[in-house]
Amino acid sequence: MIRYVISCEHATARVPAAFRKAFAGAKDALASHRGSDIGALQLANQLCRELQVPCFAATVTRLLVDTNRSSHHRALLSEWSRQLPPQQRAQVLATFWQPHRDRVQAEIEGHIQRGHTVVHVGVHSFTPCFADEVREIDVAWLYDPRRPLERQRVAAWHGALAERLPNLRLRRNAPYRGTNDGLTTFLRTQFPERQYLGIELEINQAFPLGAKADWRSIREAVCASVR
Repeated sequence: MIRYVISCEHATARVPAAFRKAFAGAKDALASHRGSDIGALQLANQLCRELQVPCFAATVTRLLVDTNRSSHHRALLSEWSRQLPPQQRAQVLATFWQPHRDRVQAEIEGHIQRGHTVVHVGVHSFTPCFADEVREIDVAWLYDPRRPLERQRVAAWHGALAERLPNLRLRRNAPYRGTNDGLTTFLRTQFPERQYLGIELEINQAFPLGAKADWRSIREAVCASVR
């Protein structure tokens, strides 16, 4: 039996009150794609309603701590959070980073212990233009192509979405690679490949920002095609 787990690692641009002083000069960054994955939480919540599962969403901005990065990754903390005293940095990891990852992992582990196969979808979005390069992508899936079940699941989802919205520009392992450092990459080391499928769903932020047609229809088609 397939069980879905939906997470959203860059769900919000929230800075807790205890750390706002350190982010006094970060207003523009927090409002941009750097502060959160714009539109990702809205899509994640809709997917969860479609699948009737809970949404595991990070509760603070990635500029405080990036819950999609390993503890050793250089982008775990931003230029603002790196300036915090060591005790506060440790508090950030213990209060926000570790609990999010633990909740997602525990949910997956519980399903697997009951004999199910888990499809874990981490919902993300990307900026339409990065480093002066326009990204000619609307929707993409990140996965490990060496894992056959992930490859097959993404191919099926890709095909189902293409049938519903044939004009969408769909890609796989773009604009990032599915084997880059991330929560799904870590969790592949924790669970067997026949029991855990880790897929990151990436949506162009042009849709939630209103620069492209009908963000609602995109969400509905993505959700309708997920199974």
